[in-house]
Amino acid sequence: MSIPSLKAVCISVLCIHFCLHSMAHNGSVAFAYPLGKITVDGDLSDWPKDATKYMIAMHLSDTKPKDDADFSGFFQLGYRLEDQSLYLAFTVRDDDFVEDTSENVRWNTQDGLQVSIDARHLISGSGVVSFMYSKKLRNTNNAFYDPFASTASWNIVEVAMTRKGDMRYYEWRIRLGNELALDKSLGFDFNVFDRDQDGSFSWSDWGKGESKYMNPNSLGDIIFLPNGAKLSTVSGKVSWDKHTAVKLPGQVRLKSLENPKLWTTAVVDSLGNYSIVIPAGKYEFSFPNHYYQSDDKLYAVDYKTPPTVVAKPGQKIAAPDIVLPLAPVPDLIPDKGVLFDFTADNPGKVDSFIEAYRAYYGIPGVSLALIRDGKMVYHKTYGVINTMTGEKVNDNTLFEAASVTKPVFALAVEKLAERGVIDLDKPLYQYLPYKDIEYDDRYKLITARHVLTHRTGFPNWRDGKLVIKFTPGTAFGYSGEGFEYLKMVVEKITGKKVEQVLQEEVIQPVGLYHTFFSKNDSLQRMVAYGHFDGRPSNNDLPEKPGMAYSMHTEAQIFTKFMLYLLERQGLKPETYDTIMSKQSEYDFTGWTHKPKVPTYMGMSLEIRETPFGKTFGHGGNNGDFKCRFEVYKDLKMGYAIFTNSNTSDALLENFHSFLIEGRDKDIAKE
Repeated sequence: MSIPSLKAVCISVLCIHFCLHSMAHNGSVAFAYPLGKITVDGDLSDWPKDATKYMIAMHLSDTKPKDDADFSGFFQLGYRLEDQSLYLAFTVRDDDFVEDTSENVRWNTQDGLQVSIDARHLISGSGVVSFMYSKKLRNTNNAFYDPFASTASWNIVEVAMTRKGDMRYYEWRIRLGNELALDKSLGFDFNVFDRDQDGSFSWSDWGKGESKYMNPNSLGDIIFLPNGAKLSTVSGKVSWDKHTAVKLPGQVRLKSLENPKLWTTAVVDSLGNYSIVIPAGKYEFSFPNHYYQSDDKLYAVDYKTPPTVVAKPGQKIAAPDIVLPLAPVPDLIPDKGVLFDFTADNPGKVDSFIEAYRAYYGIPGVSLALIRDGKMVYHKTYGVINTMTGEKVNDNTLFEAASVTKPVFALAVEKLAERGVIDLDKPLYQYLPYKDIEYDDRYKLITARHVLTHRTGFPNWRDGKLVIKFTPGTAFGYSGEGFEYLKMVVEKITGKKVEQVLQEEVIQPVGLYHTFFSKNDSLQRMVAYGHFDGRPSNNDLPEKPGMAYSMHTEAQIFTKFMLYLLERQGLKPETYDTIMSKQSEYDFTGWTHKPKVPTYMGMSLEIRETPFGKTFGHGGNNGDFKCRFEVYKDLKMGYAIFTNSNTSDALLENFHSFLIEGRDKDIAKE
């Protein structure tokens, strides 16, 4: 199963959702004009009286303002080339001002303002720096991979806030250096946080999109213009070439052909219409991605010759219609799986499939290995370690294995159980009481077998206080928390650190070298960067091993573990019979696509009963890394595939069909 791990949970409270999979901004556009001398003091009287007011009217939090008195506002902006600075003025109405001056102040304990900037604003992708401001809280979030955002600090910012009754005035100066230039666009948005005395909390923004503090796709665009610059309104329509209910792409991008650093995005409505005000000039149209997904189908939206429009000064211009072919990309799943006839000297279909899905879904890097006739027959790496540096994945590149860690740890526990070091059915508290859950006596029922079969009653990961959701042993509930408890028990009863146990029980016997569970110099040198929608994540390596999520490995070496299980090595036959038999029924409630063959949990392995016989395997999902391995026992075939992307679900879900099972006959009939 692909289940989020600690990394996905703990990225940040502010990281609510990743809302747009594209290198596009959110459709809001503002124009910045030159300013005279501005003093950053919270007094806006030195601002031009006719400065455009842009409303703070996008309320993205679950809690909304009750009315304008509860929260409303606008912002104004301009620039000074003399000091290479962007100036911002926020006017906020709020009838209940809350200021937290305690040492425990957080972003959500008071009123505040967070400004986010993508200064380089590259179509190919660049990074965000954000500045969180209140009296007692001044934080930054920096995109480590971006030359501007990674080094930006409060040294480039001046800010002041004043209050008059229920009105607040924020004034900002942000020194942009050479990133401020005429006829250039820049990514920008903000969150204004509103905490009220009744405990309610909301935030409001300029444009759509969440996680603005790190996601350039959730920002609007500022365009720097000289005084007197002429604007034009460009309107147009996007449509399919056939009548259909298929939704259209939600955005279209316009890039200036005269000023390549000027580009912006127009929002396309449900009928395909868009309208945008832009500086006069000639523009080229494109879409944020080469491929667009609607429901379960993927469509190519590339043009061999991109359409253009001339935006004439002071005029309303009708752009040429953009007509897209309503033809899903080819179905690459064959009637018969390609692994049956595969030879390592003719891997073309496999490589083509991987590269096609990389292009379709924006997957930066892949490590792949194939098993046939009970041995590894092919290994290859694809793509890049980091989309911003372009460094290639190679045979030594390590990927986060996420939840694939669990069956590796489970093998160690099962070996200990066979030697009598641990009793799988003895309550774990008898080995080691657990203070985090001792308030609930039901935890005294939890055994190692419950952990390995996901029947502890624990949640996957706690949200604050650890709780038991159901009586242990009575139901299935996927849980990483259980594995962390079992890790502590193993360390207690063996007197060894869990990594030493793994070395002795798994790594050395299996030959699973080049595999690590916590931070070290070797891992630091060889690890890939994870990616969210094409943006590299900071590769914060685990300081301590987590038995639910922290393994780092690659496909070629991992096949040793797969073959070890296939050959039923290291454990008694009856233990393998138990491992590969049904231990827990999945709860498929809420699943979009329910399995068409019996699928259930063995001992830390997912078992499927396919027309080709039983399989065993496991998936992993740490958010920015996703992976899967599966072995067909009777066929002695299988695969391991590791990716450094949150967008690889379709590849992982379809790969067993491509390799072995072939096209779903029911789908083929539709």
